Amino acid sequence: MSFNPNDIGVANGNFCGLPGNESDADIVIIPIPWDATASYSRGTAEGPEAILEASLQLDLYHHKYSKVYDRKIYMQPISKRIQEHNERLGGLTSEYISYLEEGNLLEDSPKYINVIEEVNQVQNDIKQKLRADANDLIKEGKKVCVLGGEHSTPLGLIEAIGDNYESFGILQIDAHADLRDAYEGFEQSHASVMFNALKIDNLTHLVQVGIRDLCEDEVNIINEDSRITTFYDWAIKSEQFQGVTWHKICEEIIDRLPNNVFVSFDIDGLQPALCPNTGTPVPGGLSFEQASYLIQMLADSDKNVVGFDLNEVAPGENEINVIVGARMLMELLLCTLNV
Repeated sequence: MSFNPNDIGVANGNFCGLPGNESDADIVIIPIPWDATASYSRGTAEGPEAILEASLQLDLYHHKYSKVYDRKIYMQPISKRIQEHNERLGGLTSEYISYLEEGNLLEDSPKYINVIEEVNQVQNDIKQKLRADANDLIKEGKKVCVLGGEHSTPLGLIEAIGDNYESFGILQIDAHADLRDAYEGFEQSHASVMFNALKIDNLTHLVQVGIRDLCEDEVNIINEDSRITTFYDWAIKSEQFQGVTWHKICEEIIDRLPNNVFVSFDIDGLQPALCPNTGTPVPGGLSFEQASYLIQMLADSDKNVVGFDLNEVAPGENEINVIVGARMLMELLLCTLNV
């Protein structure tokens, strides 16, 4: 049966019900349903499945990119193994976070020390498999993206990018700096992903956009590491209040990036009205149109988008969470393919 982009989306397991398979794909979406290190509210592990379902509601016309439906996009099946690990360990980590919030210390609890050790081991296994799988796909000439889950999930892909490119930078759209060292004992905490990414020798630039919730230690890292440029949300808004256009600010952001760019998109970089169920929502942030405009300007620049992640989308009673997530995923896919 031929594919008609004007018909209702068919639940064939692929994003937007698009036809095709992994061997023919130009870009492969790897879903990681994991949120066991969430420090506030959980639910982002359900994001990949919810976005997949919501994507069937997207019409396949884009004002900028023609014939979206001709893009060769493939989404891998969601891992039942990761889901099982997350369900089992997530309840224990939620207990552990409550234990810390009551003023207790990790070193006083053998039970939670064991929980931390197991979570760290499982996360390392997930990361190593992702890195190996991504390396194989990149060597086949494909681009790869990760759909989380919490923001810890793309680390293996970022390491694979480092394996395949002599140098690269990250454009991070986020409310949080994610520069904490093993936050709450989790070596790959959602709050540590950029701290860990900066350990990659050939990561030359980290350009952060929309940051508005961070601790003093993270500010010190930003000020001391010449690789990091942070466009704080309050600074962006201050410029705009004084008449600086978003186009001009986007030019400044893109100018700080090297040739090869990995985009790391935490949905809480957007205004919380667009993602009310995300793990740690923060007032302020970008509108959907601002984020899309930045991504489209990146696609139109001379930069090479080598991959991306989209994380922290959590379903809930308000369907706006996953509708926004599905549409932002489409923007990122089109930016990366840019054909």
